Amino acid sequence: MSIPLSLAGKVALVSGGSRGIGAAIVRMFTAADAKVAFSYRSARPRADALAEECGANACFPIASDLNRPEAARSLVAKAVEYFGRLDILVANHGVWPVQGVPIDRMSDEQWRSTLSINLDGVFGLVRQAVAQMKAQPRTSGPAGHIVLISSTSGQRGEAYHCDYSATKGALISMVKGLSTELASSGIYVNCVAPGWVDTDMSADALKDPQSGQQILRTIPLGRVGKPDEIAAPVLFLCTSYASFITGEVFNVNGGAVLAG
Repeated sequence: MSIPLSLAGKVALVSGGSRGIGAAIVRMFTAADAKVAFSYRSARPRADALAEECGANACFPIASDLNRPEAARSLVAKAVEYFGRLDILVANHGVWPVQGVPIDRMSDEQWRSTLSINLDGVFGLVRQAVAQMKAQPRTSGPAGHIVLISSTSGQRGEAYHCDYSATKGALISMVKGLSTELASSGIYVNCVAPGWVDTDMSADALKDPQSGQQILRTIPLGRVGKPDEIAAPVLFLCTSYASFITGEVFNVNGGAVLAG
């Protein structure tokens, strides 16, 4: 028996979709027959290549610097203008400052920059997406799905990266609050919390002999994840097979964090 994970007839917006986990989500969603708009900040060649790969009828790249809540207004408006509606939001964009910084040496600029992108930008996206989902005509099924991409760092913290951990922990709290707030509106809100994944953002830490070995020792499965292994749970949470799941923290970390 074949059980397809289909998003036919759905329109999704994926922030930070030009590479890494975001690009894997875009590919998987279009393969599941969704129409997908995705944002990118500066990687236009990658964004254009991904859109061409997935097909112009199914995929639409939008340049957007999500470093403040107001930036989301234009992004959501462009996605809706192109595809006509919005059924799914995946807030995937974010920054992880590679160099660890002790709290007593962390600059105001770094703290504010990380929070503005990882938290303020997500808040703006969720606000605009929810407004659109509530206002548009409802098709069969839920009024919408929202998936926020958090991190193991948001659950157990990360030394010398308190700015990043604070933002990812806040996303988990947002999910728990929003899931109850929006349930009566038919909008599902969940979170996927990846561990270490083989992406450009983590490449330097994984390639370094010392930090790379230290990272692997924290993962019971003995390896880092692949972008597709994060994209697949995101896809599942947006299908009818997850129709009784909201407010959940879906851990995808090779066993590194066994708590939600």
